[in-house]
Amino acid sequence: MAKKDQKLSVVFLPYLAPSHIIPMVDIARLFAGRGVAATIITTTNNALLFRDSVNHDAASGLNISVHTLKLPSAQVDLPEGIENFGQCTSPQLMAKLGYAIALLQNPIEEFIRDNRPDCIVSDMFFPWTVDLADELQVPRIMLYPTNSFFHCVSHSLRLYAPHEKVQSDSEDFLIPGLPDEIHMARSELQDHVKAKSRYGDLINSIRETEGRSYGIIFTSFYDLEPAYSDHFKKVVASKCWNLGPLSLFANRDNVGQKNNSGEEKHSCLSWLDTQKPNSVLYVCFGSMVQFSDAQLTQIGLALEASGHPFVWVVRKEGKSEGKQEESWLTEGYEERMGRDNMGVIIKGWAPQLEILDHQAVGGFLNHCGWNSLLESLTAGLPLISWPLFAEHFYNSKLSTQVLKIGVEIGPRVWNSGFEINSPLVGMNELTKAITFLMGGSPEAVEMRQRAEEISIKAKRAVEEGGRSYCDLKALIEELKAYALQK
Repeated sequence: MAKKDQKLSVVFLPYLAPSHIIPMVDIARLFAGRGVAATIITTTNNALLFRDSVNHDAASGLNISVHTLKLPSAQVDLPEGIENFGQCTSPQLMAKLGYAIALLQNPIEEFIRDNRPDCIVSDMFFPWTVDLADELQVPRIMLYPTNSFFHCVSHSLRLYAPHEKVQSDSEDFLIPGLPDEIHMARSELQDHVKAKSRYGDLINSIRETEGRSYGIIFTSFYDLEPAYSDHFKKVVASKCWNLGPLSLFANRDNVGQKNNSGEEKHSCLSWLDTQKPNSVLYVCFGSMVQFSDAQLTQIGLALEASGHPFVWVVRKEGKSEGKQEESWLTEGYEERMGRDNMGVIIKGWAPQLEILDHQAVGGFLNHCGWNSLLESLTAGLPLISWPLFAEHFYNSKLSTQVLKIGVEIGPRVWNSGFEINSPLVGMNELTKAITFLMGGSPEAVEMRQRAEEISIKAKRAVEEGGRSYCDLKALIEELKAYALQK
């Protein structure tokens, strides 16, 4: 039996993708901030993504550390330096990285056995950790870096299979058994939902571990989707905690904050300071989306045609040096945008949280990846949703059909990878959506008001007494009580 004064020890195991690493590390830091001995297990290069923040926490007295493992790149012919899926520019690289991650299982298990923590917080994509937790007789908490809505919709699709009753991929169908009337098309569903696949087998094994786990963490917050949080607990899994929005928790607890002394302000923020409130559209599709040159050209033309100022983050991979890299831009585009004070194009990293929180930004055009959507909601911004792959279409339905804070565009075709092969979205469709969202119509004003109300709820969730604050406290107390019973 553990001693009462013994510190709770928890290991955190993030999957090697930015959208999974960031929330897991944030949760580990929150645990450490509440007296838990937290150890994050990851690879050497991925540790660099958050090393400064963790070092800052440790220097301030928190018991947090990182255990790094060398990724066995040579064994699978993976180029050195590629250690997370955000760096993969082809399906071949993704497959090799997947094989390399599988080879990490033994050294991870060995480390955890040697250190015998009181709890394992594991990413969903490590289903084998449930067996390890059983062996060590410790609770295993599974992190789903998503929301209850997605899992409720997935459950109803499995239970009722409405997509098998329509005549074509483009025909809308109603998903039964949900708190709201949610409509989708078969073309928007992941391949493994429509047919058996190896990935589907993995999803099934992940789902099987839900019932064997101590509980589930979501990175949502209860007041964002109360009907779906309750529905999930009732029909899927009774033990779950909402710990979002993590970015607000980090700000409130003064973790994750860069030391601004001596740091230069990003040039786009200085440019935003010159713009009117709510006048700028922020455009970003995350770290993984790979659009064709033709699609990027259409986006650029639409931004110019809309007449609204913008900040556009563009990430291009696999291009050679020199002007060829900008072949997707029309001649003189960047010069016109700069001369007319119309827009800023950022190639590479952008301070997204600071941009979204800036008073000049009035809307967000994005892919509805969960982390980006949640950051947009906490900033109180309406959005243009352009779902592309993963669970994006589900998140888009949450934002447009339930929360009613956005408009959806795009061909409604799910992509199987980061390289986008769905039909081109033309300048006219994009321009129409931008003009609608940023033009001040009564419908757009109502969307903005609803988004601002959600932002207020998000801030309350992480304050003392808020639902996420209480969920975090309750989870840690449960784990402490469990450890004392051993």
